[in-house]
Amino acid sequence: MLPAIYDFWFQTFEAEKAAGIEGWAHTFSFLNLFQYITFRAASAGLLAFLLSLTFGPRVIRKLISLKVGQPIRTADEVHKLAELHGGKLGTPTMGGVLIVGSVLISTLVFARPLNPFVAVCACTMSACALLGLCDDYKKVKEKKSDGVSGRAKLFWQFFIALVAASFIYFKPEISGVGASAEQLAAGEAGFRLGVGNPIGIGSICFPLFKTALVNLHWLVIPFFAIVIVGCSNAVNLTDGLDGLATGCTISTALAYALLAYLAGHYFMAVEYLVIPHNLYIGELAVFLMALVGAGFGFLWFNCHPAKVFMGDTGSLAIGGALGSAAICTKQELLLVIIGGVFVMEAMSVILQVASFKTRGKRIFKMSPIHHHFELLGWHENQVIIRFWTLSIMLAMFGVALLKIL
Repeated sequence: MLPAIYDFWFQTFEAEKAAGIEGWAHTFSFLNLFQYITFRAASAGLLAFLLSLTFGPRVIRKLISLKVGQPIRTADEVHKLAELHGGKLGTPTMGGVLIVGSVLISTLVFARPLNPFVAVCACTMSACALLGLCDDYKKVKEKKSDGVSGRAKLFWQFFIALVAASFIYFKPEISGVGASAEQLAAGEAGFRLGVGNPIGIGSICFPLFKTALVNLHWLVIPFFAIVIVGCSNAVNLTDGLDGLATGCTISTALAYALLAYLAGHYFMAVEYLVIPHNLYIGELAVFLMALVGAGFGFLWFNCHPAKVFMGDTGSLAIGGALGSAAICTKQELLLVIIGGVFVMEAMSVILQVASFKTRGKRIFKMSPIHHHFELLGWHENQVIIRFWTLSIMLAMFGVALLKIL
């Protein structure tokens, strides 16, 4: 909305300037602020935070009145963990609607919603949120920790991810398909890596290497889908303690907001950092900062002891958004580092299942790994804060890799 107001103001301002008059556009010259991504990104984060803070109590009361309490697994299923988490029984879930709503409203106000990068991330987030909402609703309705079946959930996750991946691959402003070599070299469409070195959307990059590692061509579509689905499920697995997934989301989204901003600036991306550059990618920083602000606002109510849980509505949506953002910035592999806590949580489950099926033994006391540390005697707050600290350190390290060579 505000970028559209700026465009209208700028056209009027230029017309007044050409005519040698000073009209309303000169009076409202402060509207020039709306052209700057930094201003709009910070404003989007602040608005999302205030929206979450303002509507949080109302959303919580509404969820309580709808009796959408979080089902807790029984002692037969989780043994000692049931004692530790027994007090969480009945805490309202589906709080992810607060995060998603705040992000989308802030994005509509401060970003250019038709920007292809913003559009694909916002749509992927919304679709994953709808899937999570169906999952949460089934859990609450049946009063069981099982929601939508694993196969059905995975099918719809891959469907959403493949649609998003196909959009990214075939959209000219992102992939460069249909753009001339001159346009690509000028950074007007598609990505470029280094001076005069355009790269295709199918190329996989990593900051330590100043050239693309490999070009997967159309095979990058299933690769993108795996990134989105993997990230979505990883965030979902991390969401097991009060505020854990929310805090890690903030550090990861903040890091990718910085990456998107840098990748959108020619000098910083192409001549200094030598990372993939696209003329339109900077706008994604507004969306990601809205996610940061919404995360802080939700954490106000989600910190221990939590008054509301995000549920699959929030975790699947956040994971879908972060996975899409990693792809859009052409920093898919860097997500393993920046989102290291999410990866660690997912890998602990994979290793636990693989070990039990092949050797009949468990590696951890329980997976995901945050429960392992709980059963070792760590207090819930200790696990949360230490994982937050690790997430911040990994995010800083991931960003630092941009200029290590």
